[in-house]
Amino acid sequence: MTTTAESTLPRWTREQIASRVARDIPEGAVVNLGIGLPTLVANHLPPGREILMHSENGILGMGPAPAAGAEDYDLINAGKQPVTLLPGGSFFHHADSFAMMRGGHLDICVLGAFQVSGRGDLANWHTGAPDAIPAVGGAMDLAVGAKKTLVMMEHCTKSGEPKIVAECSYPLTAAACVRRIYTDLAVLDICPEGVRVVERVAGLGWEALQARTGVPLLVAG
Repeated sequence: MTTTAESTLPRWTREQIASRVARDIPEGAVVNLGIGLPTLVANHLPPGREILMHSENGILGMGPAPAAGAEDYDLINAGKQPVTLLPGGSFFHHADSFAMMRGGHLDICVLGAFQVSGRGDLANWHTGAPDAIPAVGGAMDLAVGAKKTLVMMEHCTKSGEPKIVAECSYPLTAAACVRRIYTDLAVLDICPEGVRVVERVAGLGWEALQARTGVPLLVAG
């Protein structure tokens, strides 16, 4: 249950998190966006910056979400959401798409997560609950195949438990693959020394952030 203190905590919205991720994607990058929260990044890419968006169901050159009423459900991403195709975009076989992922041809993947450990282990496909439906999709291939793995997620679970933990209690997607985490409270880097805070939401105190994080936090710089 959300407490009064939690409900009044300053937070970035999902769109603001997506915008923050988009600002970090460099010119010329080939990027895969995982299902769920990461798909919002495509709507916030800086104008004029050439970025090739990849989808594991066989698309390269995706654009932002279509306007209401202009959806084409023959043109969808891996999460079955309608997308657009930019000039020069292409379609290809699912097997070719996975060969791109496994062959190290993606610069960045942006994934959601249930948990991330302090050393960058990623758990995002199964909670381990007996009644949960596992949904790994291409997450394992992306997490180890992309040159850089970024995570977008809420900082805590709905019950207030930290999602950044010392050790993942859920089944791992990949070990030591996450480089940066974007949450509704902060941007954090996984470094050899530990988890470093790059940025936190305006008005959020250090103690409040640390209390909601399952590992000791380091100050940027």
